[in-house]
Amino acid sequence: MSVSGIFSGIGGFEVAFAAAGFETKLLVENDRAARAVLAARFPDTDVRSDVLDLKDIPSGTRILTSGFPCQNLSMAGDKSGISGSKSSVVKKMFNLIERSRVPIVVIENVYFMLQLDSGKAMQWLVERFEKLGYRWAYRVLDSMGFGLPQRRRRVYLVATLHLDPRRVLFADETSPKNLPAPDLKKPLGFYWTEGRSGVGFTRDGIPPLKIGSSWGIPSAPAVLFLDREVLMPSLEACERLQGFRSGWTADTGYEGVRKGERWRMVGNAASVPVARWVAERIKAPGTVLDFERIPLEGRRRWPDAAWNVGKGRVGVIASDKPIATKTPSISKFRDSTWTRLSDRALNGFIARVLEGGLTMPEGFLHALRKAQRKVDTPRVRSKTFVKAKRRSR
Repeated sequence: MSVSGIFSGIGGFEVAFAAAGFETKLLVENDRAARAVLAARFPDTDVRSDVLDLKDIPSGTRILTSGFPCQNLSMAGDKSGISGSKSSVVKKMFNLIERSRVPIVVIENVYFMLQLDSGKAMQWLVERFEKLGYRWAYRVLDSMGFGLPQRRRRVYLVATLHLDPRRVLFADETSPKNLPAPDLKKPLGFYWTEGRSGVGFTRDGIPPLKIGSSWGIPSAPAVLFLDREVLMPSLEACERLQGFRSGWTADTGYEGVRKGERWRMVGNAASVPVARWVAERIKAPGTVLDFERIPLEGRRRWPDAAWNVGKGRVGVIASDKPIATKTPSISKFRDSTWTRLSDRALNGFIARVLEGGLTMPEGFLHALRKAQRKVDTPRVRSKTFVKAKRRSR
């Protein structure tokens, strides 16, 4: 079956679907740097620049994938919702779906959309699909359950005209496990740019990669390892932590690409192993398992899983890790490209934690104070700065 992708980013869906045996006909992405990645990594695929200029989805397309902009929907964004300046372009997606009647649509987006403004974004999405005659199912899935030591929970929605979408998302389940509380027995990932309101502790992994931080800078989280090193993964390590090969966003022929652009592209991407599981289930649908159902009426937010097949909308209780996959330790991703968190950054984080009064794992702050240190190197002032200072005299 052929695939077309819109809001394609750096091709997480396409890498996954290709690995499952699908062929991608079209990719659409308006970000120049990301489009350069797509052109370099998918040289035989038609790559377009703006979904608003797209009149039709290629004929014969059986699956449409979409990771539409989440800046207005995420916890780290402006929270303006589906009508925000970025996320509102999804309306164009529905115009294309209505014209093409593509049989299967797969969407990935941030789980915060389930609760933002009482879930109005999800309400809008499913109503549009229902008006077009599509059945839908969605499920929150965590990259940590698909072989990546990154705690990254995202909504995956499958809407179909003919196939029962539950046979894709609800044919697998594992027994829920009580995750151990964060402690110092394993490497401990955290957001070093935060501290006052949340830290994102992740045992033997990293919290979700983001396109930025409260400081407004692109940066990876840090990990406190058992040898007292506090390190940040490199861009190349983060590419692998999203399921891409190292260097996926580099050497694309795009001149002037900045490091911040690469961070943003990797932080925005769909995790490849998660998308591959969805692709493989589309290729070989399973039997719908028996899940506990919960009513949707009267809820202030949408549940982590739901569908509308047969007798209307119903919420279900389902794990965000549907398959039994061993997740490697974050230590397996550690190499010489990781960098030590500076003395200044580490002290700043400790100060913010103390100001915020958050509960920390036992011994965590002590371990940070005793951690290996890297003193900041003095900033070299530019010639422009020096000249301006001389003129001011």
